[in-house]
Amino acid sequence: MKVIDFFSGCGGASEGLRQAGLDITIGLDFDKKAAETYQANFSEALFYNVDIKELNEKELAKAFKAKNKNKEPLLLVACAPCQPFSTQNKAKSEDDIRRTLLDETHRFIAELEPEYILIENVPGLQNIDKDKEGPYKRFIEFLNNQNYKFIEFIAKSEEYGVPQRRKRFVLLASKFGQMPIPSKTHGEGLLPIVTVRDFIGSFPAIKAGEIHSDDLWHRCPTLNERNLERIRNTPEGGDRRHWPGHLINECHKKHSGHMDTYGRMSWDKPAPTLTTRCYSYSNGRFGHPDTTQHRAISVREASRLQTFPKNFIFKGSVVEASRQIGNAVPCEMAKQFGLSILKHYEEVKK
Repeated sequence: MKVIDFFSGCGGASEGLRQAGLDITIGLDFDKKAAETYQANFSEALFYNVDIKELNEKELAKAFKAKNKNKEPLLLVACAPCQPFSTQNKAKSEDDIRRTLLDETHRFIAELEPEYILIENVPGLQNIDKDKEGPYKRFIEFLNNQNYKFIEFIAKSEEYGVPQRRKRFVLLASKFGQMPIPSKTHGEGLLPIVTVRDFIGSFPAIKAGEIHSDDLWHRCPTLNERNLERIRNTPEGGDRRHWPGHLINECHKKHSGHMDTYGRMSWDKPAPTLTTRCYSYSNGRFGHPDTTQHRAISVREASRLQTFPKNFIFKGSVVEASRQIGNAVPCEMAKQFGLSILKHYEEVKK
């Protein structure tokens, strides 16, 4: 089965689908550094580093046809940027042009007629425009008009083998009838939930600001003296509630929420949701769980908590690589979705 990955970012979905046995054929993303990362890891794929609005669907279809001489089935992946729909984005606006990116997929779907479609985004995307015309409502109407059957569900990444609590809205559409929700692999009665320790416990110790000689991405930013004192006073799984009063920001003394900021992870639990600022100790519970290491998790550790392979290549600065990681679809979750799609295809073709 072939894959076209729209809004691919650095390739989290593509990596998982490749591990499931699918053929990554075409990728597309507007972000220059994410495009460089993608191309470094998927040399087999044709890549378009363009705004989707400027790409002609007939041009892409012609290129895909040239790479699909055996006429194998196609999975079209479209994980459009989630920031316009995220509850964490307090500045979101209906004027945000990213809201309309899902609309751009219509002409490509109509031209390519993929057998399968995978959409992944933040929970709430399906409710944003429930009572009025909006991108998701238009997409559903389009799928119905194109005779797709689809399912919608909320996926918890830890139930698919990812050491991270991350809820995502998923839509799976097929020309061959409605698919079942992909089977969970971890949790009660299944494999044990994987943890931070399982994925980063073997990394060598480094200090804040240090780059490990064996892996240039096993690195993390420096911390100022105040933040060093804060993290030294933070136990595993702890946060500012464990600090002496003089270390607490004035704005936090009267505010009981956002306890994840300046927190340390727990070794034997999944990590919290990684964001685009997962390199920053002050922006979430991104402090390393080892109380002898007074630092945020490294870029490589963050990538492992998104289940990227240890040898995955990243391009750009620490800030750029962390943004790519935080925006990515967890590879292991995408792999399980890919296996479920392949299983469905094998069953309908019997």
